[in-house]
Amino acid sequence: MNSSAKASPWWTPSVHADRRPFLIGRNAIQAALRGFFAREDFVEVDTAVLQVSPGNEAHLHAFATEALTTDGQKAPFYLHTSPEFACKKLVAAGEERISCFAHVYRNRERGPLHHPEFTMLEWYRAGESYESLMMDCVRILALAAETVKTGKLAFGGAESDPFAGPERIGVAEAFERHAGIDLLASVAADGSTDRDHLAAELRRVGMRVADDDGWADLFSRVLVEKIEPRLGFGRITILDEYPISEAALARPSIRDPRVAERFELYACGVELANGFGELTNAAEQRRRFEIEMTEKARIYGETYPIDEDFLAALALMPEASGIALGFDRLVMLATGASRIDQVLWAPVAEYGR
Repeated sequence: MNSSAKASPWWTPSVHADRRPFLIGRNAIQAALRGFFAREDFVEVDTAVLQVSPGNEAHLHAFATEALTTDGQKAPFYLHTSPEFACKKLVAAGEERISCFAHVYRNRERGPLHHPEFTMLEWYRAGESYESLMMDCVRILALAAETVKTGKLAFGGAESDPFAGPERIGVAEAFERHAGIDLLASVAADGSTDRDHLAAELRRVGMRVADDDGWADLFSRVLVEKIEPRLGFGRITILDEYPISEAALARPSIRDPRVAERFELYACGVELANGFGELTNAAEQRRRFEIEMTEKARIYGETYPIDEDFLAALALMPEASGIALGFDRLVMLATGASRIDQVLWAPVAEYGR
C-alpha cells in the first residue's frame, strides 16, 4: 500500500466496526466510574467550556474565540483546557465531593496519546488529603479493568497489573534511581533553583544541555527521557512530591518545603493523572501564574489572562485535594487500543483535510 494513501474516514463502516469494541468498552467504563463516584457520595457537576482564561501553564496551548455582546462588542474567550478553575470555584461555594467528565481542548496536540479535544475526569475531596486521591486511582484502574474483563493495562507492547499494589516513588528518588542525578541539590530551602548546578549534573551523566535551557527545561528533559519511560511497568507507579517550582496549583509539602503535594499516575509509561493537595493561597498562586506567563512570553511570544474570579474564590476555598485523569487514555490501556482516536466516538477532523 502506498504510504501516502489517505486512510479511510472513521465513519467508514469497516473502520467503525474495528473501533466499535473499544467504544462500547468506553461507555461501560464511564458508567462504572459514575457508579463508583455515586457510591462515594460525589455530586457530578458540569462546567462551562468558555472561560476567560484557559489556564496559566507555559507550555499549555489553548483555542481562542470571542463572544459578541448584545450590542456587538467583542469579548475574548477560550475553550477550557481543564474544568479545574470552575470545579474549585464550586468547592469554594461549599461542595465537598464533586466529579466532572469534561470535554477539554488543547492546541498543538495530536498523536497516539494526544487529541485536540478529549475527555478529562476530575474529582475533588474537600477536607481530605491528596493520599486519598491515590487510593481512588488504584480503585479506579482496577474497576476499569474489571469492567472490560481484562487482567492488565496495556500499551505499546508493555503491560501493567492494575490489581497489584502500586509503586510510590518521589521525584527526587526517581531522578537518583533512573538518571543518577541528585535533583534536590539544585533546589534551595526557599524553593529557588540552581540552573547551573542541575546543568552540571546533566552533563555529568551525558545528557544534552543547551545554553538557553532554564532549570525547568532541564528538569523536563530528564523527566521525559529518563524517568517517564521507566514508570508503570508491571504495576502502576505514583510519582510523588514534585519540586516546588513545578508545583503548578499544589501546596508545599509539610514534610519538605522544597517539594509539593503533587503526584502523577503512570501505567505502561503513560501518564494518566495529575493530582494535588490544593494550594489555597491566592497571592502565591498569582505569583506562580505570573512566572509561567513570563516564561510563555519568552518561548512562544504570547500569554493568557489570569482568571481573577478564580483567585478571589481561593480565599473561600477550604483545604482540599483534586485530580485530573485522562479518561480516554485510561480506556485505551484497559481495552488495548493503540491510538486515542480509536476510543473517541467521533474524532476531530485532521488538520488540512
